[in-house]
Amino acid sequence: MEGGRWQSRAIMSQPRASLWATEEIDEDLQVDVHLAIGNYGQNGLYDDAQPRIDEATLVAVQHQMAQQAAFAQIPDAVKRFIVHFHQAVLENNLAEITVAYDSGWNRLTEKHYSKTEWPEAEVIAPLVNDDQLFLILYRELYYRHVYSRLQPDIDDRFHSYENSCELFNYLLNSEDGPVPLQLPEQWLWDIVDEFIYQFQSFYVWRARVKTKTEEELGMLADGSQAQVWSAYSVLNVLYSLIQKSKINEFIVAKQQGKSEAEIAEIVGDYGSLPLYHMLGYFSLIGLLRVHVLLGDFTLALKVVENVELNQKNPFTRVTACHVATYYYVGFCYIMLRRYPDAIRVFVQILNFILRMRQYHTRSYQYDQINKTADRMYALFAICNALSPSRLDDNILNIVKDRYGDQFAKLSRGDEGLPAFEELFLYACPKFISANPPPYEDQEQLAAYAEDPPPEPAQHHLALFLADVRAQAAVPTLRSFLKLYTSLDAAKLAGFLDADEEEMVQQMMAVKAASRSVSRVGNEQNLLDGQMISTSDMDFVINENMVHISEVTVGRRFAGWFIRNTEHAQRVLDGVKNSPLPLAPQTTASEVESKAAPAQKKVAWGMSKA
Repeated sequence: MEGGRWQSRAIMSQPRASLWATEEIDEDLQVDVHLAIGNYGQNGLYDDAQPRIDEATLVAVQHQMAQQAAFAQIPDAVKRFIVHFHQAVLENNLAEITVAYDSGWNRLTEKHYSKTEWPEAEVIAPLVNDDQLFLILYRELYYRHVYSRLQPDIDDRFHSYENSCELFNYLLNSEDGPVPLQLPEQWLWDIVDEFIYQFQSFYVWRARVKTKTEEELGMLADGSQAQVWSAYSVLNVLYSLIQKSKINEFIVAKQQGKSEAEIAEIVGDYGSLPLYHMLGYFSLIGLLRVHVLLGDFTLALKVVENVELNQKNPFTRVTACHVATYYYVGFCYIMLRRYPDAIRVFVQILNFILRMRQYHTRSYQYDQINKTADRMYALFAICNALSPSRLDDNILNIVKDRYGDQFAKLSRGDEGLPAFEELFLYACPKFISANPPPYEDQEQLAAYAEDPPPEPAQHHLALFLADVRAQAAVPTLRSFLKLYTSLDAAKLAGFLDADEEEMVQQMMAVKAASRSVSRVGNEQNLLDGQMISTSDMDFVINENMVHISEVTVGRRFAGWFIRNTEHAQRVLDGVKNSPLPLAPQTTASEVESKAAPAQKKVAWGMSKA
């Protein structure tokens, strides 16, 4: 890829005057070019004796010249940064690597490469003495920049996969055992996260048959490229990192209270190093995400069954990983109809984001964290409509502010289905299909393009709306039951404009909607739980009478007091920070009038004081 790209750039960069110079000379001088040049070599004496420059050598020379031209165009500040970055990686200076990664790279990107690519790895290779490990790490940053700021082409997609394979092969299959490399936790998470994102992006791009060029169709039809970004290879990498780091064994040993020496013996040489330890943690979260994208929500929660959702876990030190974990776990609970568990997960992480908002602004992933938070507010609205609760009024108030129109429609039965659909499609992950289009067969591909299968998101939406439709009558029936403590069944059927049999079906739907599996005890596994009642109202049918029992939930005084205290503190801070009022300006006449002695007014006129 690099050779062809640099040749085209070098040719485009040649001054046009040089291409026209020969034509202008011939026209002006009117010289016979053949007479001037002569007929040397025409007799064949020198054809075999003089060595020829083959095409491959010529291409290599042109490629080298193009690289030299590109190297000369690199700003000096970027060259110094790359040299410093490379030296920090060589010395395993974690503090310097962190500064270069979090600050230097992003600052120079905004200044020099906001709309263009960074120099390719081959161009900057002389600056780092052709250090292959650093060039692999550099390409990881290079392709991430292409995916986030630019539009990757098919070569970028294939080469980013190859670079990821080189990186993970170096980490997992080193002949000398664990590699002596230290990287910041944020970078390690970004490596795993970007690996999965590029895998997801490739599947979404591959499914759009009509937008492909002839070259892209040919490359996708090539059988040798079938393993590029295959689901098997991605899952294999993540499971290998988990197995190599023995992260599950570490978590279980930690929960059992084993000593540090025992844990070190269990996890071995790889798991004892921070690099592999954190990669193992992040691979668990990565597997959670991949299985959600593929639509297997039970397996997704099964993968992270040993991970406890609390603030003490190491993955919470990286905010983006922390937020992503709760988002995907909460979405799994929604698709498994465990709405109370989903609400608790969303409330916990959304309160964390609200408390830490001022620190998020320092992260380059601030926008991504906010977008994920907005999606979780939408999912919270869905869960609250399907399983009303009063876990946190503060979050509920924010949801009403952001999604007020949709939130009001969610409780209107069949009329609320468009609102459910809108919020679900906005907040759900970008699902992918593991089955590629039939690029190897032209006839099948043409039929596929004419009648493509439904998108994976539409498939999951249909499953979700089927459950919502089953509960469409629940809000209306609940509103009637809340008015009574006992009610004749025939009278209730009259309220609903339905016969008694249909009314009983609706009441069974209400009963089913008020039951859910939930983690109410000390369950360690995210899939464990007990069947509980999630509604504040229950009823029984005895012969022809419906008996209703409603539980009154009192105000949560602690939360109410804390929220109002915080509001009063904000008002007080605003008053303290507001500027002092300016004194009114007085005119000279007002000053003289104030300085003049007061006169007493009597009935017959003014008198001197």
